[in-house]
Amino acid sequence: MPYGSRLAATMTRRLGRECVYTPSARLALYLALRRWCRPGGRVLMSPVNDDVILFVVLAAGLRPVQAPVSPWDGNIDPAAVPESTWRGLDAVLTTSLYGMPDRIVELRDRCAQLGIPLIEDAAHAIGTHVDGQPIGTFGTAAAFSLSKHVAGMAGGFLAVEDARTRRELELLRDDLLSPARLKSDLSTFLRPLARSTVRALHLVRPTWRTMQRLGLLERDDFRMPLHAPRLSRSAHEAPSLLPYDPWIRVDLHDYRARHGRLVRAGLNLRMNLLDENLSRRREGVTLLSGTPWASPALSDRAAHNGPLPLFRVPLLVEDRDTLVERLVTHGVVSGYIYDPPLDDYAGPEFVDPSPDPTRPLYTSPSPRGS
Repeated sequence: MPYGSRLAATMTRRLGRECVYTPSARLALYLALRRWCRPGGRVLMSPVNDDVILFVVLAAGLRPVQAPVSPWDGNIDPAAVPESTWRGLDAVLTTSLYGMPDRIVELRDRCAQLGIPLIEDAAHAIGTHVDGQPIGTFGTAAAFSLSKHVAGMAGGFLAVEDARTRRELELLRDDLLSPARLKSDLSTFLRPLARSTVRALHLVRPTWRTMQRLGLLERDDFRMPLHAPRLSRSAHEAPSLLPYDPWIRVDLHDYRARHGRLVRAGLNLRMNLLDENLSRRREGVTLLSGTPWASPALSDRAAHNGPLPLFRVPLLVEDRDTLVERLVTHGVVSGYIYDPPLDDYAGPEFVDPSPDPTRPLYTSPSPRGS
């Protein structure tokens, strides 16, 4: 049987699409980009995104084109993308930031008109629906992450339209997997348990501060160091994962490691808790949408279409960095702050800048995440 077939079958039943199991969502995205995009192609994506995704696109031998984004959710604003940009694209990569859906119907229709693939990064949006249809079923392919929604800290899927494509991608995946290692599997299996214990014992603050002081965190800031000269040299070997491994592996060193039975069994158990997890998230969003601080868009969605099971709740505040530090004192570590935008971070050598850099969310010193 194919590697991870039991997990893949579970996700296939949930989505109604063929699924390939992968050790991570980042590897799933790489598979999709290699399968549907020719080297040198141009991919539209949001600049409000994890830097790891930028390096996955570069590793696939593609040119990231940064899109103008909506000030309401940080996702791509299709209407603000110039026609000249649309005509030069080879693919579109969505974000569904924090579980808030992209304008997925508009993007799907535009990609169909242009004859280019729509690839959904659904890592934040495993339970998000648009007009009753789950995110991850609109595009040519979609990548999902188990490390986020079931706290597995490993595992992902690539959802595709048919069984023949799934089999092709399974072969490509198998060529990219690194061998299974017992030590790595034990670490992957125990890490979620250790995290849960730290939270239950209210040790988040001292643990985080200790890791900071000992230099155990891979990111000193919200973005990892770019190392531009080395990144430029890596471009000569693209498409290939290995030259970009120092960037893609950050925060998840085993992103392409073949998981043994122990890890896969643990993820199967956690998958059984997914609906309960999503239900709690919807209850939280319902509570937040009734507060004076909720955005009109969030309140309207909760009132008419049901609450979104957000992966993270974005906060727009005057002094973000001070708030981040204050939250740590209360045992809350803020992750996924996408600052600076990817075109400011990487520069024109590596990405095409947004064609509309005057959008409020894009230029404001206010936070871009939480």
